[in-house]
Amino acid sequence: MKLMLHVAPGIVREPLIASVILETSALVNIERASIDAVSGEIVLEVLPEKCREVKEAFERRGVEVVLLEMPVIRDEDECVHCGACVSVCPTGTFRFDNWLVVADSGKCIQCGACVTGCPQRALRLVLK
Repeated sequence: MKLMLHVAPGIVREPLIASVILETSALVNIERASIDAVSGEIVLEVLPEKCREVKEAFERRGVEVVLLEMPVIRDEDECVHCGACVSVCPTGTFRFDNWLVVADSGKCIQCGACVTGCPQRALRLVLK
């Protein structure tokens, strides 16, 4: 399962991921991270059986956590199945199946490349 972490100023310099791993003994995969001196946004993949425990551990440390069950939403009325998202997605989230674009949301890291690349503006990221 994927978790989106929003790290606020004041705690961004703390070893948050390391301390949660040590506390929960969970294996995590950092799929995307954007961190600067004042804030951060991180997408983690966590095993489903550890997801709740990891989420709660981050929240106790002041991190806002969003479960990404469906990271990208497609407006079916706007999508023309042109495949622009297929060509720009770095993780292979989108693919053609019988001339229709289908998505495997489990591969999505919420980089936004598909949203930017969609000429129909049929895609949007779930932010909260």
